[in-house]
Amino acid sequence: MIPGKNILYIEDDPEIGEWVSRDLKERGYSVTWLTSGERAIEEAASCNLAILDVMLPGLDGFTVGQRLKKQYPGLPILMLSARTSIDDKLQGLQFADDYLTKPFHPDELAARAEVLLRRSGPPSAEPLELRHLLVYEKENIIKNRETGEEIMLTGKQFHIFQYLLRHLGQIMTKEQIYEAVWGEPYLDGDKTLMVHIRHMREKLERDPAAPEIIETIRGIGYRVRA
Repeated sequence: MIPGKNILYIEDDPEIGEWVSRDLKERGYSVTWLTSGERAIEEAASCNLAILDVMLPGLDGFTVGQRLKKQYPGLPILMLSARTSIDDKLQGLQFADDYLTKPFHPDELAARAEVLLRRSGPPSAEPLELRHLLVYEKENIIKNRETGEEIMLTGKQFHIFQYLLRHLGQIMTKEQIYEAVWGEPYLDGDKTLMVHIRHMREKLERDPAAPEIIETIRGIGYRVRA
């Protein structure tokens, strides 16, 4: 298991609960899965992140989440719900740190969990150095070492970059990247990923026309060189 990555997961649907908890465990997380919020306060004492479904028997996820936040202000909370209305999202985000609607891809859930854990965890001892970039992985911060400026990526751009960093030095196909970030099958000829890569290079590269960070492997995909 990964130290400091203990997840409290509350979901009453046995099928969803089984595959989500199994997937997170396969990624190295320690998962405490409950089917109601009755023991949430007790179990959360040893956890670093709470993932809560909104529709729970007895106390609903909003109530459980509010109680957890009051008891453990520093505990990040990720809400899961099939409700897509803006009112439900706004209600959840009054106390929660993120809100993900069902159905979701397990890679997206894991990526969001990782972001919340990094934000709440101790600061990085040393940044990852990539040419002129300093990447503080825990804080999701990228800086230009030469200018000292922080480089701001959009959510999708950061997910793409994060995915490539997790496979540093490896050639990742367009299909692998697209399916990991968007959670959908890649359609041949789709230019969405290419457009995002172009915009990322405009922010990350010294010279976007001669990229040093994100390398194109013609006919295959991309990689970030170590």
